Amino acid sequence: MSKMSKLFVNPIQFWRDFFGKKVIGYYGKTIFAFHINDWKRKFVESIFPEYDFVYIPFKATDKWLHDNCIAKIVDNVAQSRILVWGMWLPKIIQQNDFIMSNIPITWVEDGFIRSIGLGSGHVLPASLNFDSRTCYFDARKESDLEHILNTYDFDADVALMQRAVSLKQRLLSTGISKYNHSKKVDIANVYGPKRQTRILVVGQVEDDASIAYGCLSAYNNNDIVRIAAYENPDAQIIYKPHPDVLHQKREKLSDPRDVADICQVLNIDIPLSQSFETIDHVYTISSQAGFEALLRGISVTTLGCPFYSGWGCTDDRQKNDRRIRKLTVEQILAAAYILYPKYYHPLYKNETDVESVLQYFETVLNGDK
Repeated sequence: MSKMSKLFVNPIQFWRDFFGKKVIGYYGKTIFAFHINDWKRKFVESIFPEYDFVYIPFKATDKWLHDNCIAKIVDNVAQSRILVWGMWLPKIIQQNDFIMSNIPITWVEDGFIRSIGLGSGHVLPASLNFDSRTCYFDARKESDLEHILNTYDFDADVALMQRAVSLKQRLLSTGISKYNHSKKVDIANVYGPKRQTRILVVGQVEDDASIAYGCLSAYNNNDIVRIAAYENPDAQIIYKPHPDVLHQKREKLSDPRDVADICQVLNIDIPLSQSFETIDHVYTISSQAGFEALLRGISVTTLGCPFYSGWGCTDDRQKNDRRIRKLTVEQILAAAYILYPKYYHPLYKNETDVESVLQYFETVLNGDK
């Protein structure tokens, strides 16, 4: 029987055989990787060249994990580490006190300046956020990013803050954002004449982990539209669905047609930077777009607890008592875009800095390849 035939006929045995061959008797430096998609694996491996990777099946059962994974991690405790994309570390691992206390665990997610194109289109990221505590969007406990924001002496680091000010100016002048895939439009034709206060509601993928772990209440996008309209009865409400939803890459759980009577629903994907033009206020659950609005001096209401809320810059509907400082937008930018992430040049494939990635994005977006 061929390997592919065995995979389809008896997938459980196929993976048992695969991991048995790869792990049993092996005592080198090993990363046990959870929820890393196939198309990301070579890229992730290039970041950790000194390690061999063992990829855990996405739908591995607790019994399989107990029999084929946990024992191997424990046996190789001195040279094992865990890498998990998002919040997809199985509960049986999280409930193992020995592993959680003795094995380095790194949580990884896309950075805030990601790519020219959507991740759902398998475009590799130009930045990643690695965290030793939890993902940056997990508001239940402190992440490395939250720790930086709570403790870093920004006033003493003059050079960092100069970089942050320059970075902010460059982001605003170029319009570079997280994905940078949309073509420019005539925003006046899209929004129409401005005759009243204009509020932008930024939609998110509603089953995304950033909402599940970053918001205590079960809001969907239509809820945010209704709250914005209720609190601002005389305003023009504009609802921008998430690009992955517009492109049907991710499922929508609420139907924009149900709120079309109280808002203008954008049915075309416009650049995020343009969507802020003529906007007076932004409502969101926990979208990064809220922070990009802050960079532009626009007031922001957050229903959840994104990384940029709780520092005195936003109208927070979900409090976070761990966040004990008042910070400027530039200080949050310095932490989240300079100190926290790792950047990788899309062309040269080497680790680099945010300025080099921006330079590359500018060149490509301007058509000067």
